[in-house]
Amino acid sequence: MQPVKIINSTFIPLPLEQVDTDQIIPARFLKATTRDGFGKNLFRDWRYENDNEQQPKKDFVLNNPIYKGEILVAGKNFGCGSSREHAAWAVLDYGFKVVISSFFADIFKNNALNNGVLPVQVSDDFLQRIFNQPHDAMLTVDLENKRVTIDQTGEYEAFEINNYKRTCLLNGYDDIDFLISMKEEIEEFEAIRS
Repeated sequence: MQPVKIINSTFIPLPLEQVDTDQIIPARFLKATTRDGFGKNLFRDWRYENDNEQQPKKDFVLNNPIYKGEILVAGKNFGCGSSREHAAWAVLDYGFKVVISSFFADIFKNNALNNGVLPVQVSDDFLQRIFNQPHDAMLTVDLENKRVTIDQTGEYEAFEINNYKRTCLLNGYDDIDFLISMKEEIEEFEAIRS
């Protein structure tokens, strides 16, 4: 995984609530077992007419060229529904490093953290302030200090994250990498106990 420390980027607004994992990545695309290639089908049914990549829906935000960035800002209860890890894979493969919402489904949140995507939960009020920004507004997500800032206004809000997962993201570790990073401590512990 790539380390996630400070992400400074424009954002893509998706002010829809209750976005479930089948909307994030429809079930018909879950045939692969590797993480690659899911980004092209992110929000597939919302992006294309009649499931045809040659006919993008002009009114869907991912098809609007004025919106770009590594941050997806979504409405409340993002990632609800089934527990498919492919939803986090699709978000990451599309190019998002951060998803901001006022609430995440627990399974999606954990899948995101395990795959190098930072889910940032903010208050409903702060989320609305982000949505009210112009399309070229910049956000700074600072994982080390656990805060997200609207650069133009200087407004910021702190967010919570499990310290273990924070350490993993800051260092680009998955669970195995984390254990390997503690090799000396583990060996010392084993030597004392034997």
